[in-house]
Amino acid sequence: MKKTAIQLVAIIVLGTGYIGAQDIPQSKVPSVVINSFIKEFPKARDVEWELKGNQYNVEFEVGFFTDFEAWFTNTGSLIRYTENISSSKLPEAVKNTIKTDFPKYRIDEVKRITQNNVETYSVELEKRDHEINLIFSEDGIIVKNKNQ
Repeated sequence: MKKTAIQLVAIIVLGTGYIGAQDIPQSKVPSVVINSFIKEFPKARDVEWELKGNQYNVEFEVGFFTDFEAWFTNTGSLIRYTENISSSKLPEAVKNTIKTDFPKYRIDEVKRITQNNVETYSVELEKRDHEINLIFSEDGIIVKNKNQ
């Protein structure tokens, strides 16, 4: 009985993930979306597509180990994209806010988010076993606390 229950839970969890986002081959992505993607990111490689609702999500690399993720509408409009960056590329205002407001935390992961030509920064901070995920504007203001 216990084994059957575990299998049922596994099927539900895996099935739910599959419904929410589906990996798709590039041949199933509309050409207008692919053309827009190629225009925006001509040096992209290791491209992987997913369909999330009515948006096309693409994960890819540019250069050596620079990971990106972008979202497009089904008409090819770029909604937003994120780029993994090193903490040294954070604006000084963001670094200063972190140093002042979170002095005992270390920066673990940073992403630059570009949407409507506006850049924000997603920063994961860690202190021992505690983690904080924040979104900063370029001028160091906390726009969103993802933990709340």
